Amino acid sequence: MITAMAGFSNKFRITGQTYSRKVDVDVLSVLGSLGASIHKICTDIRLLANQKELEEPFEVDQIGSSAMPYKRNPMRSERCCSIARHVMVLVADAQQTAAVQWLERSLDDSANRRISIAEAFLAADTILNTLQNICEGLVVYPKVIEKHVTQELPFLASENIIMSMVKLGANRQECHEQMRVLSMEAGAQVKTFGLENDLVDRIKASEYFLPIREKLDELLNPVTFVGRATPQVEGFLEKEVYPAIESYKLDLDASAQLTL
Repeated sequence: MITAMAGFSNKFRITGQTYSRKVDVDVLSVLGSLGASIHKICTDIRLLANQKELEEPFEVDQIGSSAMPYKRNPMRSERCCSIARHVMVLVADAQQTAAVQWLERSLDDSANRRISIAEAFLAADTILNTLQNICEGLVVYPKVIEKHVTQELPFLASENIIMSMVKLGANRQECHEQMRVLSMEAGAQVKTFGLENDLVDRIKASEYFLPIREKLDELLNPVTFVGRATPQVEGFLEKEVYPAIESYKLDLDASAQLTL
């Protein structure tokens, strides 16, 4: 009756003076899971920024590093990772509180909850706002990505080259050994001498791989290595993401404003 008068449509069926502290565990677990996801996203951004494949938005007068003027450190992602870890460990506060309730309850719960629950929501809001700002201004460098793919593509294509040879009648083990030797030689050029990956040139110069020499460009087409990535992403967006954000579409035009 009291909850109905207060306007609540649902209520806890079994409770005393307080609701079960397991509710706090459920709530903070969701926020902790969010923190883990954001940490993962921002860690990937930091790794790709190190490879110069992308960059966070960078202010005109922003200082990337106090020691090295040329650097453009991904400070937003670093901040997200740092705060996300705090959100993740706050879940343990709720778990500990729920675990040590004596019989119906223990009076040592309230002080902890006032800190952990509030901080979890405030920190989650902070990293969400920061991640939105990152995504809105993310800069991708396709030419750098193309360079990295080109450098590694001959190694990635080795299995396709072997299979193409086998289809023409070659012995797989023998073909594998030929490819292994050439790959080790090309790898030594890259790692020992700092030279470009010349595996393709070595394959073209090998009499053994003569039967597929004319097909090398086709076998080295990067598009053939993406697998089902495109339909998987499109399907995920169509079936999962778009329905989830439909009820919030009126708010999606708002941008995240940060004061750095």
